[in-house]
Amino acid sequence: MTHALFALALQRDSGDPLSGLTATRFIEIVMQVGAASRNTAAAFLSELLAYKFLQDAEGVTDRRVRVLILTDTSLKAMRTWFHGHLECLDLLDGGNRLALAKADDRIFFESQPIIARALLADEEWRVPRETINHFLGSDMGGLILHDLISRMPDHANADARYLLGPVSLTRLGDSYLVSSTNLKRMFKKAESEGLLGWEQARRRGNLWLSRDFVADYFHWQAAKFEAVNNAFIEVCNQLGIEEQAPEQTSNAA
Repeated sequence: MTHALFALALQRDSGDPLSGLTATRFIEIVMQVGAASRNTAAAFLSELLAYKFLQDAEGVTDRRVRVLILTDTSLKAMRTWFHGHLECLDLLDGGNRLALAKADDRIFFESQPIIARALLADEEWRVPRETINHFLGSDMGGLILHDLISRMPDHANADARYLLGPVSLTRLGDSYLVSSTNLKRMFKKAESEGLLGWEQARRRGNLWLSRDFVADYFHWQAAKFEAVNNAFIEVCNQLGIEEQAPEQTSNAA
């Protein structure tokens, strides 16, 4: 929903005061891709307005239409997201995407709507595999999933498991402001399917992740990074910006 919202807002035409992000246009897109219900989409917009991530556009004379624009806070957040993904891609192949994007902010503004369209059209990203989907049902669940992956060692053990070390659900809940009930429900489903677990009873000892769980997470992430990279290349070509040729990486990498 966030990417769709940004894309609508960034495509506002200064010559058309009624263009850009409106509740009707946003809800229509959300309903088309099945991202959420009408009420959830409307509530999402209301929260963004309440927390000053969106504000009313000026110069709209038609009172029947409420056009919303992005605030500096939301622009900074999405720009940081975009730059962070470019930096990750650079680390993989030695490219210079981040430096180019920081030097020319047009790359960000032109790339985001392209990324949004690609992600909304890609069912592999929009509907993650069932192994990880129950974590991604909420923003906090997604952050917890990222936290677990960040603890992974480079290689699985002899049992084809990735040992993360001791992980306390209480501490995770405190860090991400998730109730213990919701957190236990989230982990219980994954545990019951053999996707993760602890080496000792009562969730003690090292937490482990299965290879299937990890593979499906990276499959989902790969779809997103592909969309980001393709958009970056397309925009650089349109703007006549020459990208540094990435280094060749081995199959092992």
